Amino acid sequence: MRAEPLALALMLGLSGMAAAVQPDEMLADPALEARARNLSAELRCMVCQNQSIDDSEAELARDLRILVRDRIEAGDSNEEVLDYVVSRYGEFVLLKPRFSARNAALWATPVLFLLGGGVLAVVTLRRRAGARPARLSAEEEAALRDVLKERD
Repeated sequence: MRAEPLALALMLGLSGMAAAVQPDEMLADPALEARARNLSAELRCMVCQNQSIDDSEAELARDLRILVRDRIEAGDSNEEVLDYVVSRYGEFVLLKPRFSARNAALWATPVLFLLGGGVLAVVTLRRRAGARPARLSAEEEAALRDVLKERD
């Protein structure tokens, strides 16, 4: 087997994994660019939804990358940049949502429903196990004896 087709296939396969950041978007200061890259990796592309804006080639992702870099150049801290983007696009833009009471309630609701269902099942099963069948009346016992005699 020749090595050239394998090397070409490998290069083409890995080229899609490269970040979508264009050279004209990059900041001149390497420290600021590193901060921008870290922040971009935390933000979701609203078009692709399963990619960070750092990996997405969508126009909106490009606009967000530029916005992040503009905020960094303006002197905002990482938290201030994220707060600004979240204020404009909502918390969905974060790949890892922040902890809040609302998010905790959202994640706890299925667990609470499962626990409630388990408690309901246990209570129901205990009631059924503790319930005794009603005794037959004298008339019912006589009718049952007659039916059993007819069968024999």
